[in-house]
Amino acid sequence: MEIDILIALEDLGYQGPLMEDGALDAVVIKGAASPEFTKLSAWIVSELRLYLKLEENVHATNCPSEAEGFQLEMSGLLSELACPYSCLTSGHVTQRFLSRTDCLLLITFLLSELDASRMILVNKPQRKAQESGSPVFQELKGICMALGMSKPPPNITMFQFFSGIEKKLKEAISRVPPNHVGEPLMKKPFGPVHMEKVEAINQALVNEYEVRRKMLLKRLDVTVQSFGWSERAKTQAEKLSRVYQPLRSALLTNSNISVAHLLAARQDISKILRTSSGKMREKTACAINKVDELQTSWGWGGRGGQSFSQGGQFEQFFQHGGQQYNQAGFNQGRHYTS
Repeated sequence: MEIDILIALEDLGYQGPLMEDGALDAVVIKGAASPEFTKLSAWIVSELRLYLKLEENVHATNCPSEAEGFQLEMSGLLSELACPYSCLTSGHVTQRFLSRTDCLLLITFLLSELDASRMILVNKPQRKAQESGSPVFQELKGICMALGMSKPPPNITMFQFFSGIEKKLKEAISRVPPNHVGEPLMKKPFGPVHMEKVEAINQALVNEYEVRRKMLLKRLDVTVQSFGWSERAKTQAEKLSRVYQPLRSALLTNSNISVAHLLAARQDISKILRTSSGKMREKTACAINKVDELQTSWGWGGRGGQSFSQGGQFEQFFQHGGQQYNQAGFNQGRHYTS
């Protein structure tokens, strides 16, 4: 077993003192009381943490009196790795990793986990930041693609990179009319203190928006659910869900507005337009809004088919101070207060 362990250590890149003849056997006899054995174990665990998201960690000891700390850390790691060997995970913690057999089994298990992790990485390589990219990387990549810039060389400095972006931006702006882009909304430069305060304000607004958004979406869900209460609608529940759920899943509660949107905003965004103005209603009007309100029943009672005409009863109702009697003799203008 010792020879197999030495071969595996060499293949995995270990270059410590335990590669010498007889060194490994000398430390596994002492087990957790040997600082060299704990150093070997800590090295394997540190390599393993490069491939696995482990919460537990193992540190090397400096003297035999620190063996109990090593035993506690290693026991927690084996529990997280779901070690199948009961001799390494059962019994009192201070009695573990002391015999030669258990120590060789422990090293073998850790080496097999490390070897398997590396093999998985080779067979299914992870997508690194340069492929998927962080949000900052994606933003910069989008800027370069929009401006038609080629891929920057790997040795370029940040100053050279942003200078190239500035040059491309000026070239693009020069090809459009003078007022095509518009004046920026924020003209004063921001310092670190200003940025910190603006980010705090934006976060407060985002939190409030999220609460409001959740409330509106909950009201929407309840309203849609109420549509299925009737017997006829119950037969169409599956069809309703098939149509509604894709649309509902696209409605998110969080906001993607950041300080970058404020810095990129132009002055035309500060113009306040009434939602009932002609321009807005051209895009928001629908068939429901075109129903003549005078042909609908008024909210204070009456049959569904009854309504006030454009003149006549409607005008007489207000001329007589609200005292309007119908043919049956009921007072339609009486108001009750509580």
